[in-house]
Amino acid sequence: MKKDIHPPYEAVTVHCVCGATWATRSTATKLSKVDICSACHPFYSGKQKVMDTEGRIEKFRKKYAKLDNQK
Repeated sequence: MKKDIHPPYEAVTVHCVCGATWATRSTATKLSKVDICSACHPFYSGKQKVMDTEGRIEKFRKKYAKLDNQK
């Protein structure tokens, strides 16, 4: 590798809005805050948040409840 052309690879601490923190290494020194991480992401945590303000989910369940009972 050529000398003096690569950015410094330093340890940084990352903070999520959920309160989780972890240490990693990066060339970006401003990498300190993230909006979502594996501790609060619905795919990894299993806690899915559904915002149904218009009742669409309940309307769908009522519409197709008859088909589910016929099996």
